[in-house]
Amino acid sequence: MAQVPSAPSPTSVGSSGSFFKEFLKAPTVVGAVAPSSWALAEQMVKETGLERAKVVVEYGPGTGSFSRVIREGLSNGAKYFVIERSAAMAERFRKTFPGTLLYLGSASDVPELCRIEGLSGHGCVDVVYSGLPFASFPADVQRTILERTVQVLRPGGMMVTFAYSGFSALTAGGRRFRKVLPKYFSSVTTSRTVWRNAPPAFVYRCVK
Repeated sequence: MAQVPSAPSPTSVGSSGSFFKEFLKAPTVVGAVAPSSWALAEQMVKETGLERAKVVVEYGPGTGSFSRVIREGLSNGAKYFVIERSAAMAERFRKTFPGTLLYLGSASDVPELCRIEGLSGHGCVDVVYSGLPFASFPADVQRTILERTVQVLRPGGMMVTFAYSGFSALTAGGRRFRKVLPKYFSSVTTSRTVWRNAPPAFVYRCVK
């Protein structure tokens, strides 16, 4: 099992060049060479019930490409926080979204962070949006994050993530991730390919 860091602290976006530098430093943390497109962000929130969600969590917001669209779709009074592992990306995120609660840590911390936020930690989250590079993770890290995610999702809740079209099919990690999803979720569907993204990508919608 992947090690879970000790309790992180809450803290109240940059250029493509900066994003690429962070990718070169830590490809399994950042996972992309450039920020995701607006078209992919719109596909991420489509048909996810965001407008009805009471609790929303985002993993790996990076520069906030998805965060902006998520924030715009939140209902009044909804709780929303993000979890970012890269300190450099977290700093850029804070400057762009100073009113959004950000925890610096791992997505595997999500049950603990829900408890910190006054939630039960079990079945309390409506939607999890993930920008994590799951295809780049080893099997144990994939499983740990999925287990913790399912733990906090309510019945019928959804995890939404994306994958690069070619990368997902051609790499062992991408194929393994696609194969393991049905073991954790009752329904797994994929969106059409978003060609207006570099590289082209598609969205997984995974229902508990």
